[in-house]
Amino acid sequence: MDKKILFPDYIFESSWEVCNKVGGIYTVLSTRAKTLQEKLQDRLIFIGPDCWGENSSPYFEADSSLLENWEKKAHAEGLKVKVGRWTIPGSPIAVLVDFKPYFDKKDEIYTKLWEKYQVDSLHSYGDYDEASMFSYAAALVVENLYSYLCLSSHKVIYHANEWMCGLGMLYIKDRLPKVGTVFTTHATSIGRSIAGNHKPLYDYLWAYNGDQMAQELNVESKHSIEKQTAKFADAFTTVSDITARECQELLDKPCDVVLPNGFENDFVAKGAAFTKKRKEARKKIFQIANCLLGETFSDDTLVIGTSGRYEFRNKGIDVFIESMNRLQRDTRLGRKIIALVEVPGWVGSARKDLQERLATGKTYETPLDYPMLTHILNNMTQDNVLDSFKQYDMWNRAEDKVKIIFIPCYLTGRDGIFDMEYYDVVIGNDLSIYPSYYEPWGYTPLESIAFKVPCITTDLAGFGVWANTIKGAPSEIEDGVKTIHRTDYNYSEVADTIKDTVVKFASFTDAQTKKARSAADKLSKKALWSEFIKYYNEAYDIALQKAAQR
Repeated sequence: MDKKILFPDYIFESSWEVCNKVGGIYTVLSTRAKTLQEKLQDRLIFIGPDCWGENSSPYFEADSSLLENWEKKAHAEGLKVKVGRWTIPGSPIAVLVDFKPYFDKKDEIYTKLWEKYQVDSLHSYGDYDEASMFSYAAALVVENLYSYLCLSSHKVIYHANEWMCGLGMLYIKDRLPKVGTVFTTHATSIGRSIAGNHKPLYDYLWAYNGDQMAQELNVESKHSIEKQTAKFADAFTTVSDITARECQELLDKPCDVVLPNGFENDFVAKGAAFTKKRKEARKKIFQIANCLLGETFSDDTLVIGTSGRYEFRNKGIDVFIESMNRLQRDTRLGRKIIALVEVPGWVGSARKDLQERLATGKTYETPLDYPMLTHILNNMTQDNVLDSFKQYDMWNRAEDKVKIIFIPCYLTGRDGIFDMEYYDVVIGNDLSIYPSYYEPWGYTPLESIAFKVPCITTDLAGFGVWANTIKGAPSEIEDGVKTIHRTDYNYSEVADTIKDTVVKFASFTDAQTKKARSAADKLSKKALWSEFIKYYNEAYDIALQKAAQR
């Protein structure tokens, strides 16, 4: 007889990125929320850090009447919280907690953590304390609500994301044994460190000792909390088969379930609205390029982009620039190219000279100084992207077929140059390139194909592996996604393959381009949360079965 599949009555989920837009985890949680909210109604409760103080968060709408007016009681008991809704599709309940008061108790908290779970916090520095105090505060919120809402007879899940929420999950495990715990690592701290420190991760993965490497790379405390949380979670999960292998080797703990990152595509405009947005994006890109370069661009210009967190090697920004440099000299290329590097750096301010030109609405025939940069950086002489431009002598000269432009800021709609949101810019691309070396999943390529923009990625990204799995063979640009085989040592080959793929794509007929765009769109539909939520149900069931046995 089949065992009964258990589904939670309540889910508490904590992350540093709840109502706090930092990176890809924000996208995971904020797009998945709607699917869970439809099933659970207001029994899905997110807990995030109150980073805003007296200022209002753009992602949060306060409403203290939620959770049966619990906020007042929490304040009376010393828990500084704000209750409201996360302003995303589904509008789930969110609790923002002020974690600063717990810094005074941190030594006591860390001592208990060592005694109960052998977590080494002695070597902590940087963001470790901040994350741990938030994690502790989030657990206190759950413990308090569990009691206030009388949940002991309900099936309850506590879902912690990343090492940053590990301490809180271990606290819940200890204090509320009836609660099923799920821990998701979106990228191991030690794997990211090995890759970020230019050490070969994949060829030697079987030989690395996670503890030893953590000591060598000075990430002992982060590694320790992550390893122990993985060990003690009822359901330990990650986002791709690639990272699952990493967890097994570096954390000495196999994953119970792989939870691939889906998304909701309700932010993608349809029909005439889509066409209009694409035209507006291209018009803006060409206008900015003209004001920077003093050159005009027809709609036949191929717009290429890369974007993501500023991890120069891990995200493949280095190989993207290398491939654009090689493309410059490829005699087969018959079209002009604008290549955008949309990676938030240490941005100072929008360029005044560029703003002045944009404000006139005129067409210009002379370039500005530094015609490859939209914003002034605080570290102009020590920036990896700008250093690469100098190294390759990429100055956007009149005779260059490939013009490269660095946009070193978050595209929030208030950057002073584009003044458009990221999605409203990416829709203007013809092709996106994400040649990641270390990428547990990879949201940027998934978002790209949702906007019918074919993309190039690698099989070291979870998304690239998934695209290959869907096809049953290496995915090609005609399929909407070109997945390049990448290893620890084939950097140059990857750069050449990107260059050749761009040349091939640039020579497509209108019909071939349309077909590739349609294939990209169709593939993105296979990654909707409605397709991927089943893996979460599996993780919840594992956690609840273990909690029931306790």
